[in-house]
Amino acid sequence: MKEPEATETDFRKSSGVPDVRLTDALEAIGAATYVVDEQGRIVAVNSLAERLLGRSAEELVGQDAHELLHRGPQGQSLPTSQCRMRQAFHARRPAQADKDYFARADGTLLPISWLIAPWGTGGRDAGTLVIFHASEQAHDAGARPEQADDRLSEFERLALLAETTSQLTSTFVVKEALDRLVSLVLPRLADWVVIDLITERDEVWRTAVFQADGNTLVQHEDLQGPMPPVPAESPMPLSRALRGVASALAGPETYQGAPDSGIAAEQRRLFEATGMHSAAIVSLRGTRDVLGALTLGRARKPGNFTGADLTLLEEIARRAGIALDNARLYQRQRKVAETMQNHLLPQMPRVPGLEMTVRYLAAPDASQVGGDWYDAFTLADGATALAVGDVVGHDLEAAAGMAQLRNMLRAYGWSQQEPPSRVVERLDEAMMPITDVTMATLVFARVTETDDGDWQMSWTNAGHPPPLLITRDGLAHYLTAGHGLLLGTGVCTSRSDATVVLPPGSTLLLYTDGLIEAPGHTLDDGLNRLRQHAAALAHRPVASFTDQLLRRVQPPGSDDVALLVVRIPGKTHEGTD
Repeated sequence: MKEPEATETDFRKSSGVPDVRLTDALEAIGAATYVVDEQGRIVAVNSLAERLLGRSAEELVGQDAHELLHRGPQGQSLPTSQCRMRQAFHARRPAQADKDYFARADGTLLPISWLIAPWGTGGRDAGTLVIFHASEQAHDAGARPEQADDRLSEFERLALLAETTSQLTSTFVVKEALDRLVSLVLPRLADWVVIDLITERDEVWRTAVFQADGNTLVQHEDLQGPMPPVPAESPMPLSRALRGVASALAGPETYQGAPDSGIAAEQRRLFEATGMHSAAIVSLRGTRDVLGALTLGRARKPGNFTGADLTLLEEIARRAGIALDNARLYQRQRKVAETMQNHLLPQMPRVPGLEMTVRYLAAPDASQVGGDWYDAFTLADGATALAVGDVVGHDLEAAAGMAQLRNMLRAYGWSQQEPPSRVVERLDEAMMPITDVTMATLVFARVTETDDGDWQMSWTNAGHPPPLLITRDGLAHYLTAGHGLLLGTGVCTSRSDATVVLPPGSTLLLYTDGLIEAPGHTLDDGLNRLRQHAAALAHRPVASFTDQLLRRVQPPGSDDVALLVVRIPGKTHEGTD
């Protein structure tokens, strides 16, 4: 359950506070640069832009860039219909111009040349990158014609680096980062790209080999796979790059002699298979270690790589290395978090007659465990306790609070031979002084078998989505009785219990709100969708019921999902998966 709060991005937009991480990225571009959001407001600016405009970041961030800066040749305000930059901004496409005007803080005009490109991959943080130069610096009286061409090439270089930063820093998935890197350099700079990565076991794996066939990227899996170990002293280009020693240019002749290592032999095979006549090989570095090497090759593309190309490729590789390092760190943290969550969540007890299954789905966009949980355990009098809850928050603190709350509930449930409502009242009273949990929701139930062989459930609900009961004939309804305030409000109130007889062959579903919440839809929409799919699957065996239900409902992934399903014994009905 997520805390309702304003986002950090919203705060910056409303208060004019610069985005520090984005500003750091802009400083690396090496030209006057700022980023605007989807409304055209400046969200970040680097120091070069501050100096040229005579304005501080605090004066620029939050302002409409067009209204503040864009001017005509005489210093007049420029209608948006006459502003080329604004038109390209609305079309969300790259564009550039050799001569326009910005207004400085002192009222003077700054002749500029500019380039803009979309920033980000969409969503709330999408925007536009603006790179500009003072035109008088590029058009001095003594400037030679070729200098203008150099300046234009520099623009294209800066645009590529900006696009690389934007594309690679917006994902924490290694494969996606590699795919984006391939698309950035092919066919723009080469017609072959090879990515060799060093695994966490210090083994080299040729992870990606792609060829540009026109605008189509073709993967050559036959050239991918494990590589020999990196030699410690080899002077060959790929070996040096994988050791982080230096970047280098290479050609078929580089590997014509007797190979000094297995990697050199593989490189000769690569040149023969691809027909590359020129290659540039650079290291992929993380914050602490060398992660691998990036090779760009030209076969059909004319011209050989030069030392100037190496400088650009090193900049691209530096950004790619940081992105890969962050993605690997994220995946390691996520694996640790999921392992911790699996250990925190309990194993289900074996209860004669009852079938129980559970599922836990971690939100795919979160690197930390959350506060969603389920539990089932046998009570002192032989009844079976069921619980599903959700602690406010989505981080390690929420997970720790969840574990505290679950353990306390077990202790109270076992020691207090009382109805669920009284157990939850005691839990609520003790929660604030004993735990770090601020608020939580919970359904706590007792399931017992009566003397005549029926099963019944008594429960209380502390602000949680209601349990769903589905008969084996497909009649489904929510158990809305026994509802009360969520835990942690500080309000002393008596909680109520509700009791229901569970029909033979029926299915009981306890879940957290991640199963029914979806952006753009109401909770009623989610509840109706869950009820309809659960009713349609009532005849399925319990494991198939659970898996098919998750597949059909398709939780949006913005929150974790905890799911506890109980099948009441009855006449066996065959189901098919």
